[in-house]
Amino acid sequence: MKIDSIKKAADRRKCHVRKKVFGTPERPRLSVFRSNKHIYAQIIDDVGGATLVSMSTRAKGLREQLPQGGNKKAAEAVGEAIAKQALGVGIKCVCFDRNRYKFHGRTKVLADAARKAGLVF
Repeated sequence: MKIDSIKKAADRRKCHVRKKVFGTPERPRLSVFRSNKHIYAQIIDDVGGATLVSMSTRAKGLREQLPQGGNKKAAEAVGEAIAKQALGVGIKCVCFDRNRYKFHGRTKVLADAARKAGLVF
C-alpha cells in the first residue's frame, strides 16, 4: 500500500512537469531519468514521437571512464556527452524536462554541464 502511494505521488509530480514541457522539432525536450546506480538523458521530439539523441552512464564511451554511474561526476559527464552529441546532429536549443525530480543534485549538475557544452535551455 505504501509503495502504491509513493508511485502515485511520483506520477502526479511528473504530470505537473509534463503539462508545461513539450518538445517540438525546433526545440526538442531533454528528459532526465536517474536511478540509484545510473543516470540517463534523452532528447525527444514529441511531435514526431522519436528519440533524437540519447546518452547514459551505461553507454560504451562513458562506462569505462566512470567507476560509478550514480554520482554528480557521472551526471556531469552525461550532460557534456549529450550536448556534444546533440550539437553534432544540429540541435542547439532544448527545453529541459526534469521529470519528477527536484532541480538540484545530479539533475542540476547534468543541466549545467549541458549548458556549458553549448546547449541553450
